[in-house]
Amino acid sequence: MRSGAVAHWGLIGANVTKPTIDDVAALAGVARTTVSRVLNNQPNVRPLVRERVLGAVETLGYRVNVQARNLAGRKVVRIALIHASDFDTEPNSYFSSALELGATRAGAGLGVQIITHVINQNDPAASDEIVARLRDDQCNGVILTPPFSDYPPLLREIDALGVAMVCIAGGAEAENFALSLGIDDFRAGEEIGAHLTGLGHRHFGFIKGLQGHASAETRYDGFLAALAKAGLGPDAVSTRRGNFTFRSGLECGQALLADRLRVDALVCANDDMAAGALLAAHKSGLSIPQDIAITGFDDTPVSEIVWPPLTTIHQPLKRMGARAVEYLADRLSAGMRDQTGREIIEHHLVVRDSTFVPTPAAK
Repeated sequence: MRSGAVAHWGLIGANVTKPTIDDVAALAGVARTTVSRVLNNQPNVRPLVRERVLGAVETLGYRVNVQARNLAGRKVVRIALIHASDFDTEPNSYFSSALELGATRAGAGLGVQIITHVINQNDPAASDEIVARLRDDQCNGVILTPPFSDYPPLLREIDALGVAMVCIAGGAEAENFALSLGIDDFRAGEEIGAHLTGLGHRHFGFIKGLQGHASAETRYDGFLAALAKAGLGPDAVSTRRGNFTFRSGLECGQALLADRLRVDALVCANDDMAAGALLAAHKSGLSIPQDIAITGFDDTPVSEIVWPPLTTIHQPLKRMGARAVEYLADRLSAGMRDQTGREIIEHHLVVRDSTFVPTPAAK
């Protein structure tokens, strides 16, 4: 029977059909009801049998049909996606919209209801509002974005509420409460630094993000690590702190370029600020990349349409939103507890026209 199941999976691998719960049962050599008990994390299953079933699930790539299960059990899985916004400034719209697009697409395929809320991050009662929304909407799970994903008091409240969590770009403390989902920000910052030092740049301006934004701070730490490998210390970098908006990138860029002889590369913690820094350089009469290199972070659509197009780090935001929903749907449908720790989504460096190999005259 097992050999037949494996042969059947050979057809599945050719996209003829998807594996079913019966295929899992056949490969594991157990009854269909036993597979169901394992997937629902129910008791009265011997450890060796449970291990065999889970091995068959992994081998076949079987995925629970959450939509069918919800309909059969008359259970609605609701996942809240919490966006943070500073209502006094323009939003970092692509970060939010890309996460939401990935989440809603995954939710539609899994039969999961996604409820989106935008919360003012500067409101002292923001945490209370989030918890109230989760209660009122009867949410089973929640996806938190920065800075909420970095705020332990809120994470403790949600954990006590019994709502499953995913923290997008959460810091080290978030990993103690839930799954923190994001890229390796340290390595990404290091890649930007290695790229620029490899091109011969030695004097940097760095526009940081919001104070306390863990992933953005980690990018800066990685950047400094790359400079250290090139024999440069922190004194090679002048910093300003923005808030991820175009306007803050323009203002910080103008401040850093006031002493133009000390800066031959501007590094920005996101693309919106990098676009503002580009404008600052243009206003200063500098040619990019001949006079100064500029880099961003996230690989948002704006990074390709500004002139010159930005060298940046591609952060797969839509994939992150989808993965968060898939993880929560799997956990909730199987009745499993949250896992804690960090899951890394791969990123890559995108080199465009805003960086260059400087000539001796350009230095």
